Amino acid sequence: HDAPFLLYYAGHIETLEKPKIAMVGSRHSTAGGNDNARSFARYFAAKGWAVVSGLAYGIDKAAHDGALAAGVANSTIAVMATGLDIVYPGEHIDLAVRIRDSGLLLSEYGIGVQANTYHFPQRNRIVAGLSQGVLVVEAARRSGSLITAKQALEYSREVFAIPGSIHSPLARGCHQLIREGAKLVEKAADIEEELLAINLPKP
Repeated sequence: HDAPFLLYYAGHIETLEKPKIAMVGSRHSTAGGNDNARSFARYFAAKGWAVVSGLAYGIDKAAHDGALAAGVANSTIAVMATGLDIVYPGEHIDLAVRIRDSGLLLSEYGIGVQANTYHFPQRNRIVAGLSQGVLVVEAARRSGSLITAKQALEYSREVFAIPGSIHSPLARGCHQLIREGAKLVEKAADIEEELLAINLPKP
Protein backbone atom coordinates (compact mmCIF):
# COMPACT_ATOMS: atom_id res chain seq x y z
CA HIS A 1 0.00 0.00 0.00
CA ASP A 2 2.97 2.33 0.40
CA ALA A 3 5.07 1.18 -2.54
CA PRO A 4 6.69 4.00 -4.52
CA PHE A 5 4.84 5.01 -7.69
CA LEU A 6 8.10 4.70 -9.59
CA LEU A 7 11.83 4.47 -8.96
CA TYR A 8 14.59 6.27 -10.82
CA TYR A 9 17.91 4.50 -11.09
CA ALA A 10 21.51 5.03 -12.11
CA GLY A 11 23.98 2.20 -12.46
CA HIS A 12 23.41 -1.50 -12.94
CA ILE A 13 19.74 -2.47 -12.72
CA GLU A 14 20.66 -6.17 -12.64
CA THR A 15 21.84 -5.60 -9.06
CA LEU A 16 18.17 -5.96 -8.11
CA GLU A 17 18.26 -9.59 -9.22
CA LYS A 18 20.56 -10.52 -6.33
CA PRO A 19 19.30 -11.51 -2.88
CA LYS A 20 19.52 -8.39 -0.75
CA ILE A 21 20.38 -7.62 2.86
CA ALA A 22 19.78 -4.13 4.29
CA MET A 23 22.27 -2.71 6.77
CA VAL A 24 21.30 0.34 8.81
CA GLY A 25 22.39 2.15 11.94
CA SER A 26 23.48 5.36 13.56
CA ARG A 27 24.87 8.30 11.61
CA HIS A 28 27.07 8.96 14.67
CA SER A 29 28.51 5.46 14.77
CA THR A 30 31.52 4.27 16.74
CA ALA A 31 34.71 2.93 15.20
CA GLY A 32 33.66 -0.54 16.31
CA GLY A 33 30.24 -0.17 14.71
CA ASN A 34 31.82 0.94 11.45
CA ASP A 35 34.20 -2.03 11.55
CA ASN A 36 31.27 -4.40 12.05
CA ALA A 37 29.31 -2.82 9.21
CA ARG A 38 32.25 -3.06 6.82
CA SER A 39 33.04 -6.63 7.82
CA PHE A 40 29.46 -7.89 7.53
CA ALA A 41 28.90 -6.06 4.24
CA ARG A 42 32.10 -7.37 2.71
CA TYR A 43 31.13 -10.91 3.72
CA PHE A 44 27.71 -10.63 2.11
CA ALA A 45 28.99 -9.03 -1.08
CA ALA A 46 31.62 -11.75 -1.46
CA LYS A 47 28.88 -14.37 -1.00
CA GLY A 48 26.78 -12.92 -3.83
CA TRP A 49 24.38 -10.67 -1.95
CA ALA A 50 23.70 -7.00 -2.60
CA VAL A 51 23.98 -4.77 0.48
CA VAL A 52 21.23 -2.13 0.67
CA SER A 53 21.62 1.09 2.65
CA GLY A 54 20.84 4.79 2.55
CA LEU A 55 24.11 6.61 1.69
CA ALA A 56 24.06 8.46 5.03
CA TYR A 57 26.93 9.12 7.42
CA GLY A 58 28.05 6.42 9.81
CA ILE A 59 26.82 2.85 9.41
CA ASP A 60 25.34 3.44 5.93
CA LYS A 61 28.67 4.63 4.56
CA ALA A 62 30.58 1.82 6.25
CA ALA A 63 28.19 -0.77 4.81
CA HIS A 64 28.54 0.59 1.27
CA ASP A 65 32.33 0.78 1.68
CA GLY A 66 32.52 -2.80 2.91
CA ALA A 67 30.43 -4.14 0.05
CA LEU A 68 32.52 -2.28 -2.53
CA ALA A 69 35.71 -3.56 -0.90
CA ALA A 70 34.70 -7.12 -1.78
CA GLY A 71 35.59 -6.25 -5.37
CA VAL A 72 32.61 -8.01 -6.96
CA ALA A 73 30.12 -6.59 -9.44
CA ASN A 74 26.74 -5.26 -8.32
CA SER A 75 27.58 -5.46 -4.63
CA THR A 76 25.57 -2.59 -3.14
CA ILE A 77 22.43 -0.48 -3.58
CA ALA A 78 22.05 3.05 -2.21
CA VAL A 79 18.49 4.28 -1.77
CA MET A 80 18.64 8.07 -1.87
CA ALA A 81 16.43 10.67 -0.17
CA THR A 82 17.04 13.14 -3.02
CA GLY A 83 16.94 13.16 -6.78
CA LEU A 84 19.71 11.11 -8.35
CA ASP A 85 21.57 14.27 -9.38
CA ILE A 86 21.87 15.53 -5.78
CA VAL A 87 23.99 13.55 -3.33
CA TYR A 88 23.20 14.04 0.35
CA PRO A 89 25.40 14.42 2.29
CA GLY A 90 27.58 16.18 -0.26
CA GLU A 91 30.73 14.57 1.14
CA HIS A 92 29.51 11.26 -0.25
CA ILE A 93 29.63 12.25 -3.92
CA ASP A 94 32.67 10.05 -4.55
CA LEU A 95 30.97 7.14 -2.77
CA ALA A 96 27.82 7.63 -4.85
CA VAL A 97 29.87 7.55 -8.05
CA ARG A 98 31.56 4.32 -6.97
CA ILE A 99 28.18 2.77 -6.18
CA ARG A 100 26.77 3.88 -9.53
CA ASP A 101 29.75 2.39 -11.34
CA SER A 102 29.64 -0.99 -9.61
CA GLY A 103 26.18 -1.19 -8.08
CA LEU A 104 22.94 0.77 -8.14
CA LEU A 105 21.55 4.13 -7.03
CA LEU A 106 17.77 4.28 -6.51
CA SER A 107 15.40 7.12 -5.70
CA GLU A 108 11.67 7.73 -5.84
CA TYR A 109 12.39 11.46 -6.23
CA GLY A 110 12.86 13.18 -9.56
CA ILE A 111 15.85 15.10 -10.80
CA GLY A 112 16.49 18.26 -8.81
CA VAL A 113 14.64 17.21 -5.64
CA GLN A 114 16.57 18.32 -2.54
CA ALA A 115 16.71 16.47 0.78
CA ASN A 116 13.73 17.07 3.03
CA THR A 117 13.18 15.80 6.57
CA TYR A 118 10.25 13.56 5.67
CA HIS A 119 12.17 12.00 2.76
CA PHE A 120 14.34 9.95 5.12
CA PRO A 121 11.65 7.74 6.69
CA GLN A 122 10.13 7.45 3.21
CA ARG A 123 13.48 6.25 1.89
CA ASN A 124 13.79 3.80 4.77
CA ARG A 125 10.63 1.94 3.78
CA ILE A 126 12.23 1.23 0.38
CA VAL A 127 15.43 0.03 2.06
CA ALA A 128 13.33 -2.37 4.15
CA GLY A 129 11.03 -3.43 1.35
CA LEU A 130 13.80 -4.25 -1.11
CA SER A 131 15.59 -6.59 1.25
CA GLN A 132 15.07 -10.11 2.50
CA GLY A 133 16.31 -9.04 5.92
CA VAL A 134 17.43 -5.93 7.80
CA LEU A 135 20.50 -5.82 10.04
CA VAL A 136 20.66 -3.01 12.60
CA VAL A 137 24.36 -2.63 13.34
CA GLU A 138 24.36 0.11 15.96
CA ALA A 139 21.51 2.38 17.04
CA ALA A 140 20.32 4.57 19.87
CA ARG A 141 16.91 3.96 21.40
CA ARG A 142 15.26 6.72 19.34
CA SER A 143 17.13 6.02 16.11
CA GLY A 144 15.55 6.15 12.68
CA SER A 145 17.01 2.68 12.20
CA LEU A 146 14.33 1.34 14.55
CA ILE A 147 11.71 2.75 12.19
CA THR A 148 13.34 0.83 9.35
CA ALA A 149 13.26 -2.32 11.49
CA LYS A 150 9.57 -1.78 12.28
CA GLN A 151 8.82 -1.31 8.59
CA ALA A 152 10.72 -4.51 7.82
CA LEU A 153 8.53 -6.44 10.25
CA GLU A 154 5.41 -4.95 8.65
CA TYR A 155 6.67 -6.28 5.32
CA SER A 156 7.33 -9.73 6.86
CA ARG A 157 11.08 -9.35 6.57
CA GLU A 158 13.59 -10.77 9.03
CA VAL A 159 15.19 -8.32 11.50
CA PHE A 160 18.64 -8.85 13.01
CA ALA A 161 20.61 -6.79 15.53
CA ILE A 162 24.20 -6.79 16.77
CA PRO A 163 24.43 -6.48 20.57
CA GLY A 164 26.83 -4.07 22.21
CA SER A 165 28.01 -2.83 25.57
CA ILE A 166 25.35 -2.16 28.20
CA HIS A 167 27.14 1.16 28.75
CA SER A 168 26.86 2.32 25.13
CA PRO A 169 23.89 4.52 24.14
CA LEU A 170 24.39 3.25 20.58
CA ALA A 171 23.71 -0.32 21.70
CA ARG A 172 20.38 0.43 23.36
CA GLY A 173 18.35 0.47 20.17
CA CYS A 174 19.75 -2.92 19.17
CA HIS A 175 19.07 -4.33 22.64
CA GLN A 176 15.49 -3.03 22.47
CA LEU A 177 14.99 -4.78 19.12
CA ILE A 178 16.41 -8.03 20.51
CA ARG A 179 14.03 -7.83 23.49
CA GLU A 180 11.18 -7.36 21.01
CA GLY A 181 12.14 -10.42 18.99
CA ALA A 182 14.90 -9.41 16.58
CA LYS A 183 17.51 -12.10 16.12
CA LEU A 184 20.79 -11.49 17.93
CA VAL A 185 23.76 -11.97 15.62
CA GLU A 186 27.48 -12.09 16.29
CA LYS A 187 28.71 -12.95 12.80
CA ALA A 188 27.46 -12.52 9.25
CA ALA A 189 27.09 -16.27 8.76
CA ASP A 190 24.34 -16.25 11.44
CA ILE A 191 22.22 -14.07 9.17
CA GLU A 192 22.99 -16.00 6.01
CA GLU A 193 22.07 -19.31 7.66
CA GLU A 194 18.81 -17.84 8.96
CA LEU A 195 17.77 -16.39 5.61
CA LEU A 196 18.69 -19.51 3.66
CA ALA A 197 16.78 -21.61 6.21
CA ILE A 198 13.55 -19.85 5.26
CA ASN A 199 13.97 -21.09 1.70
CA LEU A 200 15.38 -18.00 0.09
CA PRO A 201 17.24 -18.79 -3.13
CA LYS A 202 20.97 -19.20 -2.61
CA PRO A 203 23.08 -16.55 -4.41
